[in-house]
Amino acid sequence: MQPQLGPLAGIRVLDLSGGAEQYCGKLFAQLGADVLLVEPLAGSSQRREAPFIDGSAHPETSLSFAYFNQGKRGIALDLDSGAGQDVLLKLAGGADLVIESERPGLMTERGLDAKSLSQTNPSLVVTSITPFGQEGPYAQFEGGDLVTLAFGGLLSLGGYPEMAPTAPYGNQAILSAAQFAAVASMMALWEVEGQSEPRTGQHIDVSVQESVAMALENAVQFVELEGSIRKRNGGEQRQAGTGVFPCGDGMIYLMAGGVASNKFWKTTANWLVETGATGAEELLNDRWFDHAFLQTAEAKQLFAGIFLPYAATRTKAELYEEGQRRRIPICPVSTTADLLQNRQLTHRQFFEETVHPHSGRSFFVPGAPYRLSQSPWTLGRPAPQLGEHTHEVLAELGLSNEQQAVLLREGVIA
Repeated sequence: MQPQLGPLAGIRVLDLSGGAEQYCGKLFAQLGADVLLVEPLAGSSQRREAPFIDGSAHPETSLSFAYFNQGKRGIALDLDSGAGQDVLLKLAGGADLVIESERPGLMTERGLDAKSLSQTNPSLVVTSITPFGQEGPYAQFEGGDLVTLAFGGLLSLGGYPEMAPTAPYGNQAILSAAQFAAVASMMALWEVEGQSEPRTGQHIDVSVQESVAMALENAVQFVELEGSIRKRNGGEQRQAGTGVFPCGDGMIYLMAGGVASNKFWKTTANWLVETGATGAEELLNDRWFDHAFLQTAEAKQLFAGIFLPYAATRTKAELYEEGQRRRIPICPVSTTADLLQNRQLTHRQFFEETVHPHSGRSFFVPGAPYRLSQSPWTLGRPAPQLGEHTHEVLAELGLSNEQQAVLLREGVIA
């Protein structure tokens, strides 16, 4: 029996992106598209990103590169050379989607911008992921993850009030843009598919700054409607009984106050009284059912004085199980180690085992956060080693061994 093809089988993607933007192409690869990673001769910048397997820095040992590029094929090509540009134009002629993350204007200088590529392939979709978009006063600014988090407004909300802003781990700004880029690209491909001949593609302009600004929830509306700027509240109770609290083996999140606070507050207070928390009887006083009182520093300090000594004697699992039994909103703050042991993720086989292409060591990586009932998601082949499929891909273009040898001698391919 032939293996079932993924839902994007038959779609061809050229991934020219260099950093965490490569996550966009990964999403296509693992749904069955043929994604070709086009790297410079020295390799993608992502190859130099830690952590490295066994702690040894090498172009083939970056774990983030291995993750972002699983399921893809790969070639090494000098796009600053005329011959390299000719090869890419030929590849684009048979592609459906090109993903790139160069500074605005560079692809135009190379003759490989969306307008130029569309002359070779009018139905081609070209997606550009840049810090600030293709135009505007910041378009030529350089900006990594930290810069775009700051310019997008999210950095100001991260961390503790008495400290400098804190960025979330792991290129979250760029990854959010990569996800938006994948969705937009898929919509554009769908639109092309529905056209009658001749089909016309389009250029998708994705700004990392704008992708970050999408994550601010209602912070902008607070400014617009109330004239107030939301502040960092990490490590604080938003109101008494609601926030992150330390316990015997880590941290838990509890929401005793807040939405439906009267119901949750009484249940939480009874829990602490029944299980012997020192001073818990105070929490049944009438003033604790006044939402305005829960907002005060006095209430937050009193609650912490009762709950923290109690939580310190219990584990995350114990607090979670007891809170769930009593229908109280509480959950453990999971570490990455906890996730590998999580019963729900284990049941759904979320983490998939793969083999590192260079070291041969096996390790687990996150799978897909969705299930398609009729069309499978697959982890796919290991990430390509530098230039691993160059000969294969050029042969598909019709280039002979002799022609490829010339390109190799001239430093066009690797």
